[in-house]
Amino acid sequence: MAIIDNIWARSFAQAWIDAWNAHDLERILSHYAEGVEFRSPFAIHITGEASGTLRGRSSLRAYWGKALGLLPDLHFNLVDTMAGVDSLTVYYQGHRGMVAETFFFDASRQIISAVACYSVQSSQPEAPKKTS
Repeated sequence: MAIIDNIWARSFAQAWIDAWNAHDLERILSHYAEGVEFRSPFAIHITGEASGTLRGRSSLRAYWGKALGLLPDLHFNLVDTMAGVDSLTVYYQGHRGMVAETFFFDASRQIISAVACYSVQSSQPEAPKKTS
């Protein structure tokens, strides 16, 4: 296990934000390992995947490709970066409010697991309603 150093953490976070702000899907995906696992409540609404968990870079490509098409003015503002052991969290202002994405890395510093969490003070997707 390796502690992520501050210089690399800041560099990664800025490169990740820049890729999103450029709406460059391939540049975004370049940060992720082929077998990545990604969790987000928005994945439920955009892909229909009830668990909110997407597996594999191809699933992310389909999800984010659709999302970028729906949000042509999408822009993120980096607020903070927090480093951990083989992990970091990018805290940013998104189009729906504050977001924290935590990334877990493999030995080659590719993202193998990621979790997106959205401010409960902002608009976020409602949990699907159960029907009786």
